Amino acid sequence: MSVIVVGVDETDTAAAAALTAAELAGALGADLLVVSAFPTTTPDRTMSVEAPTARDAAEQLTRRVVATLSSAHPELRIEADQEPGRPGDALARAAEAAGAELVVVGNKRTQGAARVLGSVAGDVVRKAPCDVYIAHTTG
Repeated sequence: MSVIVVGVDETDTAAAAALTAAELAGALGADLLVVSAFPTTTPDRTMSVEAPTARDAAEQLTRRVVATLSSAHPELRIEADQEPGRPGDALARAAEAAGAELVVVGNKRTQGAARVLGSVAGDVVRKAPCDVYIAHTTG
């Protein structure tokens, strides 16, 4: 069975990309893996409790997204994952671990060449071990 990975955060752009990924997974008969990245470093070593809190927030987010997508697409097998690190790295790592055939990201902040090169989508395009689909999620 093929796997599609979608990256999510708290933005409307990510929610729209997740819906697109679910539609693609349904059309292609693929499983869907919803991934959220979380930071691994804290500004102050005495605040090391923030790392587990960040992981917990990422887990809560992916569970909410999975519940929403499962409600809209009950035929899909959808799983959640939380990955430490920068979003582009986290998505590429999750895609490789899952043997994904496609990563879906939104087009937030991808207007203009300079912004594309610095965006999460651009980072995923450079690092992913598979095809990347940039969903048109902004006007």
